[in-house]
Amino acid sequence: MPNPSDYIALGSESEEETEPELEEDSEETEEEQEQEGFILLMESPRVLAEKESKNGEATVCSNAGESGENSQGNEWNRGDIDGLFCPICMEAWTTTGDHHICLSILQLLGCSCLPCGHIFGFSCIRKWLQQRGTTKKCPQCNRKCTLKDVRKLFASRVVAIDGESQKVILKFQRIDKVYEEILKKCNRIQSLESKCISLDKKNAVLIKKEAEWKKKEAEWKKREALLQRELHQLKEKTIYLEHLLDVKPRTLGHPPSMGGYCVPSLGSEFNRQGPFILQKELGVDGARLFDIDASSKIILMSRRLQGLGGMHVLTKMSLVAPYTRQDISLPTGSKAVRDLHICPSDGSLSLFASLGKKLSVLSTKINNFILAYDLPAPAWSCSWDLNSSHQIYAGLQNGSLVVFDMRQTARPLEFVNGLTSNPVHTIYSLHNSTLPSGVTAVLSASSAGIFQWNFVGSEERQPVVLETGNQGACISLAYCPSSDDIIASFRPRIDNSNEMAYSQHLLTPAIGQGVQGSHVHLKRFGSNCYQKLAVTCANVNDVRLPRSAVMNIESHGCLFASGDELTGELVLQELPSFTVIQHLKLRKQPIYDVKYVHDVGLLGCLCDDILQLYGNNALK
Repeated sequence: MPNPSDYIALGSESEEETEPELEEDSEETEEEQEQEGFILLMESPRVLAEKESKNGEATVCSNAGESGENSQGNEWNRGDIDGLFCPICMEAWTTTGDHHICLSILQLLGCSCLPCGHIFGFSCIRKWLQQRGTTKKCPQCNRKCTLKDVRKLFASRVVAIDGESQKVILKFQRIDKVYEEILKKCNRIQSLESKCISLDKKNAVLIKKEAEWKKKEAEWKKREALLQRELHQLKEKTIYLEHLLDVKPRTLGHPPSMGGYCVPSLGSEFNRQGPFILQKELGVDGARLFDIDASSKIILMSRRLQGLGGMHVLTKMSLVAPYTRQDISLPTGSKAVRDLHICPSDGSLSLFASLGKKLSVLSTKINNFILAYDLPAPAWSCSWDLNSSHQIYAGLQNGSLVVFDMRQTARPLEFVNGLTSNPVHTIYSLHNSTLPSGVTAVLSASSAGIFQWNFVGSEERQPVVLETGNQGACISLAYCPSSDDIIASFRPRIDNSNEMAYSQHLLTPAIGQGVQGSHVHLKRFGSNCYQKLAVTCANVNDVRLPRSAVMNIESHGCLFASGDELTGELVLQELPSFTVIQHLKLRKQPIYDVKYVHDVGLLGCLCDDILQLYGNNALK
């Protein structure tokens, strides 16, 4: 953009100045041209032609104009050449000869104007006026003028300003400013986007760390719960060891060992024949059910932990010192375990029935559940099939029976509605040695009585009702598969409206009191025949469902083990006479579960937080 000091500054001399003076001044300006620095604007084709021909003389303006027009052709219009050329000869201002325009610090030489304001080259206007004679006029506006009317123009620099171009320049300048602002904003946006991306990455990292911390927190809580369990177990073990140090020997003529107890390994010889002898006494807080696997020397228990929200777990305990324990969590939603049995053909599998409508199979090798069946109602009892290790049974709270094949997990193999809606508190599988081919059978017991169910294909079946007489409500059932002896326990029947309440098997501290009940001895003959051999009175609980066991002792007959609610003892009775042969004193009340392991002659009795193990090698 031109500097304001470069705009035209015009000056004029007096009109009285004569033509000789003009000529004199012209000669002076030509001399000053050579001494001062000039700005070359453009050399025209005419000047270039003169330099080549070395003629040096200027041609007539009209001819020069024609030459200029010929040299440029018809491409130029007046708007294009206005201000750049002499309007007479149409030649650009030159720095040589008479036709020139010179810019000096003091004055502009060779540039003249007429009174009308039009500017021409000095030599051109002088020749123009000389050639016109008396009709001297301005070449552009035809206004009359004379040679003395020519005025010299003085300026430090001559610049032609185009108003439209100036507006365009100003617009471009504004556009440049807007563009610069846009660039700044774009740069700012890019910077903010980069910051957002960086913050997103940091946020993702923080979210990942938060998830990791939550995972670690859950692991720490789980670890804390495990440590609390281990601490609880260590406390139990400490109490038990203290008890071993303080207790007196209870063996009959047997030398004491380990604080008064003889604690041999399973299957070892005892020193004498005779009654059952207490061998081990283990602290098992919250235990309600148990079973023993003699082959792997473990005990499996159902427990309710104290101090951990009453959580129900399974505990696997070794029968070999130091009697290590492992707690196993139940499947989600299982609730309390109502019955459990170790598989008789495969000691590494265990079956559990729970109130959470679950029938589950546990592998004790990996301490994990391998199957969990959903049931239509809470399960009260369960059993392995004695003839097929793949088949399992469950007795439900609504009186129904369900049969599953572990090789088919999609649906039950059989589903049977009971004759009543009383809960099936006990279920046993029967040997098929006396059954027709392809038929399986189970015994089930509820407060309504004892039933045998035969399963064969899809045929409609009716249960066999075992005749026990009018003994009352059945509260327990014990069965020995090797001898087919059955003992059913009864208590007086109560109002049917309270039947369910009295059928509940308590998982909390015992309530109720002893009442006069009865034991009925039945013997199975053939596939569907049963004979009642004996009936005896018994002291039973009026609320709880007790558990008992029938022990087949080779060459000594069968014994029946049950709890006496009045004396708090475990009573051993000989069958079928029900003759009492031994009273086993218990340290605590009540009795929750009784199991007998025929292979090693081991009798277990679970009391309140204590598991007592009795054995006699001669009674195997």
